[in-house]
Amino acid sequence: MPPETGRTERTGVVLAGGHSTRFGDQDKAVADLAGTPMIRRVVDRLEPIVDEIVVNCRDEQVSPIDAALEGGPEVSFAVDPVPDRGPMAGIMTGLREATGEYAVVVACDMPFIDPEFIDSLFDRAAGHDAAVPRLDDQWFQTTQAVYRTTPMATACERALERDERKIIEPLFDLDYVVVDEDEIREDAPNETFENVNTLEEFEAAARRLED
Repeated sequence: MPPETGRTERTGVVLAGGHSTRFGDQDKAVADLAGTPMIRRVVDRLEPIVDEIVVNCRDEQVSPIDAALEGGPEVSFAVDPVPDRGPMAGIMTGLREATGEYAVVVACDMPFIDPEFIDSLFDRAAGHDAAVPRLDDQWFQTTQAVYRTTPMATACERALERDERKIIEPLFDLDYVVVDEDEIREDAPNETFENVNTLEEFEAAARRLED
């Protein structure tokens, strides 16, 4: 089915609105990771496979993130109208800014995301409302998944109205495809799902990128 008039086909939504409580005083989104801000590494990996990129963040983050992305792909910002409501609210806000029929949602602390795997998720989501990786037969990777933008944004809104906080809750209102671990291992390196949450993990990631 062709995209609606005025809509691009694919959006990349990068979630950056968290407070990085395990990372110390600085915002990990803009922290220098082996010479490049971490969020810039995520955006650079997404850019070849999407038609637009949206960054979800708090209002005070817009200026430093914009500076960190200077000279790179053009992005738009989806600012949380109410900060600190958690990642589900960030997903909803980011998807509402998206113009693509489908969007991949990725956390800003995943500097090793694999573009080919993301591309395969878009293919799997076609004709459905979402394609979500599931690891260990139980852990859904909701922040490296592809969603049909309008249904997922609506499902997030409904979940928040029910005071649900688990990001998996909106999926139960959707027609979603599970990408299981066997399929993931065929298409993606292990590192695509790695989060950099602490300074120790950040330093280890920097060493790998510098080698």
